[in-house]
Amino acid sequence: MPDTPKSEFWRDLKPIARVFQPDAPPEVYIADAPIDDDRYYVPFSETVSSRPLWISPATNRWCDILMAKSAGLVNRHYHPHEVLAYTISGKWGYLEHDWTATSGDFVYESPGEGHTLVAYEHEDPMRAIFIVTGPLIWLDENGGSEDFFDVHHYIAMCKEHYERVGLGAASVEALFR
Repeated sequence: MPDTPKSEFWRDLKPIARVFQPDAPPEVYIADAPIDDDRYYVPFSETVSSRPLWISPATNRWCDILMAKSAGLVNRHYHPHEVLAYTISGKWGYLEHDWTATSGDFVYESPGEGHTLVAYEHEDPMRAIFIVTGPLIWLDENGGSEDFFDVHHYIAMCKEHYERVGLGAASVEALFR
């Protein structure tokens, strides 16, 4: 149950009885999502890690917190689908664009965009929430495709890491919707 209302104008409203349809899974609620416990962050590259928040194997999508504690780099990649990002802390951007995201900034990445994600040195770690509709197509230095990464790669990467650090693969499966 949420906090008990005090003086809010809606304090006498009763919750609806039928919250979910019979076949609807519950929401995912994660308190303190940008937690400082490194076990929850899966290494994505040598300098950037990802905390899974929500995963949809059926629709090839996931939501995560991307984090770099210092200067970081994610592989060059292309998105055939949209990506949404919200910056929690730190500083990041794309080598191919003229903006740099900091705390509170929102980014909509159009389908058909290729870029090189970098995290800048900053007093706070770079943390940004990304909602990714996969796959990501890994690119070489000339922008040619090399490989791909989709939700199934993401799940395998997360499960392997969570098993190794003692959180268990079931913790990743609990995020499936």
